[in-house]
Amino acid sequence: MPTFSINGEICGETEANISVLDHGLLYGDGVFEGLRFYGGRVLKMTAHLERLEASARAIRLVLPMSLDQIRQATLDLVAAAGMDNGYIRLIVTRGKGPLGIDPRQCEAGKIILIADKLAMVSDEIRHQGAKLIISSTRRLAPDQLDSRIKSLNYLNQILGRIEANDAGADEAVVLNQAGFVAEGTADNLFIMKNGRLLTPPVTDGALDGITRGMIIELAKGLGIHVVIQSLTPFDLFTADECFLTGTGAELIPVAEVAGRAMLQCPGETYLRLEKQFQEALQDEASFT
Repeated sequence: MPTFSINGEICGETEANISVLDHGLLYGDGVFEGLRFYGGRVLKMTAHLERLEASARAIRLVLPMSLDQIRQATLDLVAAAGMDNGYIRLIVTRGKGPLGIDPRQCEAGKIILIADKLAMVSDEIRHQGAKLIISSTRRLAPDQLDSRIKSLNYLNQILGRIEANDAGADEAVVLNQAGFVAEGTADNLFIMKNGRLLTPPVTDGALDGITRGMIIELAKGLGIHVVIQSLTPFDLFTADECFLTGTGAELIPVAEVAGRAMLQCPGETYLRLEKQFQEALQDEASFT
């Protein structure tokens, strides 16, 4: 069962509520973070909170609690959840206000925390690899909505996911307005090609993922040549291996993209990085 916290107060599901006039509900006006905890410890909490603050600043949303207060509320929720491992959704809404999109009359927003289990794919898919399609839904351009803002309005990603569902696929690759690869609907993307580990830049519409950053650093520690560069579908079709990363996803190997099978799945690079990632979860430094 999920566990909830509203503005730092642990509560049950029936008490975990917001006003129907909250602009987070009415207009998707707010930001969020997804965090994971392992052994009762939250992975990369400081990085997540800093990204939350950056998203809020970008949309001129004043956090109703300090980062220290949010940190403590998150730790309290983990303790109350009674689970060793789980997922946390941290939501900040604009707050209750009159109808209309003008945020100036909104009251202070809400800090909503939800702790629960989350498995984005089955164990079978983690073993055999995910099947991806190329979505026809394009990522919004940075001058429309920068991908580094984790906005509550996730309709762009949801439309891509619906396409994947309709095609019987596990995930969809989203391209930007210029036709370059951005990411999956809910995860970052890596490919291995010609001895290099490649991933799209955030300027192409990729989220500046916390797990993405961990994988880049782990790969460099293994002596793997990491290159952040623009990718096209052709690069995916001709890759040796491909995998997805994210707080919710963790690491997921990819078996095929738009009907083109990867040469390796799970690939050698994926297996090395998955092993390093699991070892990082035993390192206290990963939980600051």
